[in-house]
Amino acid sequence: MEDEKKYQPLLDIEKIAPLLNKISLFGGLTPGHLALLFPLLQSVSYKAGEIIFKQGEEPTHIYIVRSGEVKIIVNIDTRPLGIVTFSEGQCFGETSAIGIQPHSASAVAVVDTELIVLTTEALLSMFEHAKDLFGLLMLNLAREACRRLQKTDEVLLHYVHKEIDR
Repeated sequence: MEDEKKYQPLLDIEKIAPLLNKISLFGGLTPGHLALLFPLLQSVSYKAGEIIFKQGEEPTHIYIVRSGEVKIIVNIDTRPLGIVTFSEGQCFGETSAIGIQPHSASAVAVVDTELIVLTTEALLSMFEHAKDLFGLLMLNLAREACRRLQKTDEVLLHYVHKEIDR
């Protein structure tokens, strides 16, 4: 679990910067913003099958897949249902973190996985110390949440249409 994991500072900014530039969460950030953000980011590794967080737990981090894959699983009537898989450069856990809500699903490493994480505490501290960076991150998080909501709507409408056609 998270509490047992060892979080490491990111020391290789030159190797991470190209990945960060591809991540929608960091879209539009200036080199100055990245310089403020980089010291707040950490790295953590999970083995295949390890649980990153469980459904119902309080959020502590925003996660970005540096390498590997993470499956989001929701338990419905005690039966696990995989709903989405995230791979390199994709972000997850952010809606729980900014919504200050327990995780609505669990996250499990599909293969050995390395994550870049930003604590919710570090994110909220930006509000006091770097409002423009905080504002851009919030805007990017909102956009990503809206994209996912739109995809969810499309899936829901697909099933509604199937039901109507019966």
